[in-house]
Amino acid sequence: MVSKRLPIGIVNTFIILVFLGLLSRLFYLQVITQSELGEISSQNSVRRIPLDPARGIMIDRNGKHVVDNQPLYSIQLIPAEFDKSSLPLLAKLLKMPEQELKEKIRDGRLYNKFSPVKLSRDVSFEVLAGIEENSWRLPGVSYAVESKRKYLENVHGSHIFGYTKIISKRLLEELPNDVYERDDIIGYSGLEKTYERVLRGQKGEKFVLVNSLGKVTGKYEDGEKDKPALKGNDLYLTLDANLQALAEKLLDATGKSGAAVAIDPNNGEVLALCSSPSYDLDVMSGYTKADAWQEISRSPKRPLFNRATQTRYPPGSTYKLILSIAALEEKLATENTKFTCTGHFYYGNKDFLCHGGHGHGSLNMTEAIQHSCNSYFYNLMFKVGLELWAHYGDMFGFGKKTSIDLPDEQSAPLPTKTYFNSRYGERGWTQGYLVSLAIGQGEMGASPLQMAAYTAAIANKGTYHRPHLVKGYAEATTGQYVPLSYESRKLPVSEKTFDIVRNGMRLVVESGTARTAQIPGVVVAGKTGTAQNPHGEDHAWFICFAPYDNPQIALAVLVENAGYGGTVSAPIAREMIDYYLNKREPSHFNPETATAERIAQLQN
Repeated sequence: MVSKRLPIGIVNTFIILVFLGLLSRLFYLQVITQSELGEISSQNSVRRIPLDPARGIMIDRNGKHVVDNQPLYSIQLIPAEFDKSSLPLLAKLLKMPEQELKEKIRDGRLYNKFSPVKLSRDVSFEVLAGIEENSWRLPGVSYAVESKRKYLENVHGSHIFGYTKIISKRLLEELPNDVYERDDIIGYSGLEKTYERVLRGQKGEKFVLVNSLGKVTGKYEDGEKDKPALKGNDLYLTLDANLQALAEKLLDATGKSGAAVAIDPNNGEVLALCSSPSYDLDVMSGYTKADAWQEISRSPKRPLFNRATQTRYPPGSTYKLILSIAALEEKLATENTKFTCTGHFYYGNKDFLCHGGHGHGSLNMTEAIQHSCNSYFYNLMFKVGLELWAHYGDMFGFGKKTSIDLPDEQSAPLPTKTYFNSRYGERGWTQGYLVSLAIGQGEMGASPLQMAAYTAAIANKGTYHRPHLVKGYAEATTGQYVPLSYESRKLPVSEKTFDIVRNGMRLVVESGTARTAQIPGVVVAGKTGTAQNPHGEDHAWFICFAPYDNPQIALAVLVENAGYGGTVSAPIAREMIDYYLNKREPSHFNPETATAERIAQLQN
C-alpha cells in the first residue's frame, strides 16, 4: 500500500492560517472588544446603583412647608442578574401578575439589561420584608429608597402644586438622556411641571461589589467613585396657605363648581388660587392605583380641570368697568353723563330688558355702576364702539393669557371687527352684537385669574402686574436665595378715570348690588356679574379689592350655576378679605433671611 502525503507547502500554509485565525481572535478579544467585555465583566462583579435625588420642597409666604418629602420604597431588578425561575416567587411577593412582571423585565432588557428596572413603587413594609427574607432566592432584586410628596392636611392646592409621575417613553426620547433615565419621576402638572428643572435635583450613583448570586458583599474601591445625589432647589411661594385653605372650604361649602383667585395688587403675587372640585394629591403621590386614577380622570365633575385658569365664561357686568374706562378716557362721556333707564332698551325689533323690565330712571355713570344698570351701558356702548371697547379690554389683559407660572392656561378671544368678519363674513354680523358685549356677554370670555389681575390693576390705579406664584428659590448646594422677577406695565389711563370707576365700585358694596360683601371697619370696593348659561342657572361673578384707600388684596370669585354674584360669590370674597386683613397672624418670614440662615448652617 502506498501512502499519500500532502505537499509540505500546503501543510505549512494550513498551519499559518490556523495561527493567523487564533491571533485574529485574540486581537479581537483583547483589543477590539476589551471595553465591552470589560464592562460586562465589571457589571458581573460591580453593580452601579443610581441614586435618585429628593425633589425640592415648596414653602408658602409665611414659611410653612406646603409640599414636603417623605420616604418611599421601591422594588427594582437588574435583568442581567435575574434568574427567570424566580419569577413565580417574585410575582407572589409583589402581588403582581407574572405576565406584567415579564413585560417589565423584557422592556428593561431592551433598554439596558444592566440598569435597574423599577418593578413596584411605594410598596408596603410587608412586601419589603418578604423581598428581604427571600433575597438569596431573588438574584438581581433589591429595593431603593426614594421619596414621595407630603402635603398639608387642610390644603389641597392640587391645581397649584400639581403632581409627578414616571416619565413617559415619548418624553424620555425628547429630553436629554444625560438628565433623565427610564423610570425617572418628572413633574406633570402645576408648579411641579413649570419648575421641573429647579425642583428635580441631580442624580447620584454608588458602586457595590456583588457575588455570583447578586448579593452585595461590600463597597467598590471604598466608595471613592460614589457620587451623592443632590436635592432639588426649594421654591418659595407667594401663596398664603391659610387663605388657600379658607377659599377651598368656602367653595366646597357651596356644593357647586367654581374658582377663586386672590392677588396682591402691589406686585401681582397670587395669595390664593382655588378651583373646585379639586382632587387629593396624596392619591397621585407615589404609586397611583389604576382605579383611583380612573375615578379622578373620568369624573363628570372634571376635578382635573383648573377652573381658575382654564374657564372661558363671559364676565357679565364686571366688564362694564372696561366700557366706563374707555368712554372716560376717550372723552365720549363724563361721570355726569346721564341716560334714562325705563327697564327696556330697543334695538331693531328686539327688546333688551334691564333687571326684569324694572327701570332705574335717570342715572349718571357712577350710579349706573352702583346699580349695574344694563340700559345705561347699552347706550354707552354705541358711543364707544367695538374697536375702542376691544382696545381697552386688550389693555387690561383680556383676549390673551396672563402668562402665570402654571402650565395649560387658556384664554378666550376678545371680539373685534376683524374677529367677526373672519368668523361670520363682513355681512354676517350687525351692530346688534354690541348690545350683548356692552354687558360682558356674547362672544367673549375670561378666567377668574384674568379677572383678578384686571381687578388688581384697577385697585392700584393702573399698573398691570403679571400674576405669579413663585417668589424665588434657594439653591440646594449653596443655600443662596435666587429671587425671580416678573414684568409690570403702566396702563395709559388717567388717575381721574380710575377714581371715578373705583368710587362706583365702592358704592356697589356700600349700597348697591353687593351689600353682602360688607366688612365692619373695612371699605370694600367690588362689582357683581352674571354669566348667562343657556343650559341652566347662570354663573355668578364677583370682583373686588380692599381696603379702598390702600388695597392689599384683589379678588375674583366665580361660582357656576349659582345665579347672582351678590348672593353666593360676594360672601365668599367677604370671608377671604376679612381673614386676610383682620384675622391673619402677622408674619415676618423672609426667604432671603431664611436662606442666609441655611448658608450659615452649611458653613458650620
